[in-house]
Amino acid sequence: MNIHNLLIHLFVFFLLFFILTASPSAQSKFTPFFLMGDGKIRLQDMKTHQEADVVLLYSDGSFNESAFDQIDAVFGFSDPSKGEHVSLRLIFMLDYFSDLVAPGKTIFLTSGYRSPEYNDSLKKAGGVVAKTSTHMDGLALDFFIEGVKGKELWEIIRQKNCCGVGHYGGKEIHLDASRPRFWEAATSKVDTNESDYNRRMFLSTDFDRYRAGEALRLSLSSVSHFGFGIRKKAALIPDREGSKSLTAIDIQTQSNGDCLPINDRSSSHWINLTLPPNIKEGRYRLQLDFCQRPFEQMPLNILSNEIEVLSSGF
Repeated sequence: MNIHNLLIHLFVFFLLFFILTASPSAQSKFTPFFLMGDGKIRLQDMKTHQEADVVLLYSDGSFNESAFDQIDAVFGFSDPSKGEHVSLRLIFMLDYFSDLVAPGKTIFLTSGYRSPEYNDSLKKAGGVVAKTSTHMDGLALDFFIEGVKGKELWEIIRQKNCCGVGHYGGKEIHLDASRPRFWEAATSKVDTNESDYNRRMFLSTDFDRYRAGEALRLSLSSVSHFGFGIRKKAALIPDREGSKSLTAIDIQTQSNGDCLPINDRSSSHWINLTLPPNIKEGRYRLQLDFCQRPFEQMPLNILSNEIEVLSSGF
């Protein structure tokens, strides 16, 4: 190869490299959740017939807020004062699993968001309802897709070990963005006292993936009793066997003292912090330590779902 041809090959190589690394497709590889479908979803509530046929993300990868407002309306979660949406992780998981079994088909909701009062009334009426139901935290739905067998979809989701999934028979299943677990009608344990004394709380992050130095929001769900506190430093712990290192991160708050009060559902959903800018890439979990525990049965601390941290320059 003469020098002229070599220079041409080098020029083409660097031109392709520049195009690929500078293109939107290369920059869109950062996805906020581990499980995401094609980004399109069609929902309908069986009681109200409210519908949402929406695209979840814009072409640049940002969230389509209007789409999530429509989804909130279908779920019955349309109170702007809450300052949040139904769990985004839940919606993207729903998109992912529906794409596997019935891409493009309508997902029919039989139960979306429940207020604590409505959840309590269902339980008093003899419904198969948990006292600390994830429906009250906007983390769950019961649904079916026409032509899809509930038991088969339940098996598919169960194998992913990603979330909560229940099947009570027929075509309908329960899906939630809480701790990985599965159950059927005979094993649901909704009539037990396992969740009393805040023993079955779940700590979740708003996303699965973050860049170093990025803001992060933690939420506590399945709380049986409010009126406790958390220490004002969270611990970021590498999620690998044998690791004992941790990084302390300040929780953002205006309150005085060392114990941040969690007195209602709103305060349990807005625990804000910022990841360190120099943190190494990898998988982590966050730990909160409790204070002013009202019950000795309540755990001393709690670990979040796994997250992945990428470099800030990704």
